[in-house]
Amino acid sequence: MTETRDRIVDAADALYYGRGIGQVGMDAVRDTAGVSLRALYKEFPAKDDLIVAVLDKRHGTWTDGVTDAVERIDDPRERLLAVYDYLAHWFDEADFRGCGFINAFGELGAANPGVARAVRAHKADFQRYVAKLVEAAGAPAFLAPQLAILAEGAQTTAAIAGTPEAAGTARAAASTLIDAAFAHGAS
Repeated sequence: MTETRDRIVDAADALYYGRGIGQVGMDAVRDTAGVSLRALYKEFPAKDDLIVAVLDKRHGTWTDGVTDAVERIDDPRERLLAVYDYLAHWFDEADFRGCGFINAFGELGAANPGVARAVRAHKADFQRYVAKLVEAAGAPAFLAPQLAILAEGAQTTAAIAGTPEAAGTARAAASTLIDAAFAHGAS
């Protein structure tokens, strides 16, 4: 990516996440990024192109954050729970506004195939990651979608409630599910 492209994507990300995609025009992105409208449209001929670039950036940020949190832990069971610890940290950030992917899909998903594809790919990637963690822990495969849906629900709940408690609640539920899955696998 070029420096100009990065500035535009960073500006759009902050604006879209804070105000909503539909509330932000290209002029606002231009002003925030400190670039000319010509430079903006050279990098992103259409707003849809910029939205997908923002989602790509968010995917990398999310993936790096979750992976970093998990990789700090050695115990396979605790690695499963580290996902919720990451959520707790994220939910406590002053600018937390929920999952940018869920927000984008809620605004544009059915009407914008590019956004729908990006959101679905992101969510599928997270589910595959959780499945790998479950497999590495030696737990039954049915646990993975359960843990993933808990994480998704926690994100939505935290955004709507405006409080970070959903991460702790999801972590406690995940712990119960993990224990039950291991007990089921042992029988």
